[in-house]
Amino acid sequence: RPFKSQVGSAASDQSRALPDRQTYLTRVQEIWAAHEGDGKVPRPPHWTGFTLSPRRIEFWIDRDNRLHDRREFTRSAADAPWSDTLLYP
Repeated sequence: RPFKSQVGSAASDQSRALPDRQTYLTRVQEIWAAHEGDGKVPRPPHWTGFTLSPRRIEFWIDRDNRLHDRREFTRSAADAPWSDTLLYP
């Protein structure tokens, strides 16, 4: 993300009640000042995430008269290449 977006995201406790806009803007200024030199904002401690490594993904494109397109992508391991198979609907 661009630096400005990193700052805005890090300053936000998304979806929590905000007492007033100035509280948010003050946090933005504090985070900006603390990280302006490096151009990168560390991940806030309240953020979490997951890494997904699927082995199978299917895409379905809905078409009229049940003439749908289905594609299945599979691989044997997280670092293996994907193979693509067209499936009957």
